[in-house]
Amino acid sequence: MDDEIAPRYAGRLDHVDPVEAERMSRALAVDPDTIAATVLVLADGRAVGHAALRDLGDDFAGSLEVKRVYVVPDARGTGISRRLMAELERLAAVAGAHRLILQTGDRQPEAVALYERIGYSRIPIYPPYLPISFSQCFEKTIGR
Repeated sequence: MDDEIAPRYAGRLDHVDPVEAERMSRALAVDPDTIAATVLVLADGRAVGHAALRDLGDDFAGSLEVKRVYVVPDARGTGISRRLMAELERLAAVAGAHRLILQTGDRQPEAVALYERIGYSRIPIYPPYLPISFSQCFEKTIGR
């Protein structure tokens, strides 16, 4: 995923001071201890899709965050991303969450289109992404 997405944002940080760039990098990092669930889609014995749920802690009680949604290029257009998202929603509801939130970037229009198609609504940028002005954040109420 990083190999595919990083070039889209090449140059975006060229004029950002190093301290701010480090803050942005930390905001995008995922601490494995915060992962509540991981979903893999397998086809012919190989992983073709991935997504995870992250618990952002007490400030986001009742919510889980969608992270690292990715489908390999040769499996796109087959419904895998929708299946991944549906499974995350199911797992989050089972865990007692009533809302999913997520962050993506402005250079990922296919991700934005997916989220909007499946019922996510735009929300303001939330912590820890506040330093990343090109974030696009979404939410969806689930389990009700």
